[in-house]
Amino acid sequence: MYRYAILGAGRQGLAAAYDLARFGAASEIALFDADLAAARRGARRIAKLAGRKLCRAARLDVRSAKEVRMALAGFDAALSAVPYFFNEALAQAALEARTPYTDLGGNLRIVRRQLKLDARARKAGVPIVPDGGLAPGMANVLAAYAVERFAAAGLGKAHTVKLYCGGLPRRPRPPLGYQMLFSVEGLLNEYEGESLVLRGGKLARVPTLAELESLRFPAPVESCEAFVTSGGTSTGPYTFKGRLRAYEYKTLRYPGHVEKIRALRDLGLFEAAKVRAGGVAVSPREVFKACALPRLTFPGAPDLVVLCVRCLGGPARRLRELRLDLLDFADPRTGFSAMERTTGFPAAIALHMLAKKTIRPGARAFEAALPPGDFVRELRRRGMKLRERAIRP
Repeated sequence: MYRYAILGAGRQGLAAAYDLARFGAASEIALFDADLAAARRGARRIAKLAGRKLCRAARLDVRSAKEVRMALAGFDAALSAVPYFFNEALAQAALEARTPYTDLGGNLRIVRRQLKLDARARKAGVPIVPDGGLAPGMANVLAAYAVERFAAAGLGKAHTVKLYCGGLPRRPRPPLGYQMLFSVEGLLNEYEGESLVLRGGKLARVPTLAELESLRFPAPVESCEAFVTSGGTSTGPYTFKGRLRAYEYKTLRYPGHVEKIRALRDLGLFEAAKVRAGGVAVSPREVFKACALPRLTFPGAPDLVVLCVRCLGGPARRLRELRLDLLDFADPRTGFSAMERTTGFPAAIALHMLAKKTIRPGARAFEAALPPGDFVRELRRRGMKLRERAIRP
């Protein structure tokens, strides 16, 4: 039996707690949040779903390294489910507390700094595995799984991985054909900057919201557009450099979304620097978040998550492919959305592996640290239907 700490009692944090209650051999799950009332509501919800009182709620200010170190001491594994910009300091605090650590990540610059803790983590005997959720996270491990399976399926040697992933409403609504399924700050982070990719065997950077393509998936998804966003490849290009010629990621949305997002970005509404408006200094980004969040939140509206991994090999005219497809839906029984399930459950799988000491000490990339075959088996235990197909010319 293991003791787990979860920092952040929001959507994905609670999904991870529920998964640990079912599959993580948990004796205790501590839900830490700056809002004690929210943590208590989360603990009651998990107790009701799990049929036992397993969670305890506690207030924690994650900005205080001392508080975090004291809070994490003695736990078998800890998850950060708070906004990405806290994660570098939280990984350091977990290391000092000697508590195995993972987080939901989302920002490659921060993840690269976390991985610099490797020597200290190995010396302390503590595993640090950042950037684990849906994409980045599950998508990256499935990429590693596909590369392994490519040869096992008799397809030869893989040279390219293309990832596509999107959290979508079952029924798109105006104004963006999208609904908020996770942190608005995390969403804006994906739409800005550049994406690190592997092309021609070399690291490259591609601007976000670029390279639009159209794709079709089975109903109810059907037509989608795919475009470059930041963070989704995570450490994959570094991990597979020297093994693959190409590794890239695109986000999926319903048609027409990216054109609207480009317009909002180009108008400066995502910029954090303050401007003067009506004699008052305001941040366009903060104004956008305040205005957009209530207009993109549809309580009770069901969502879905579509994830596709294309692993390719062979010459251009006779490409061979191993393809993985996952389509997940909101669960009306538990009340967890598809986004919560596909983000929180993979993080919980990693937490359980950390607690069991399946993952060796050191700071390592998510797709390099987790055993891909074991990870896929755990996904299927949770009822996630991962379809695997070998496609030959």
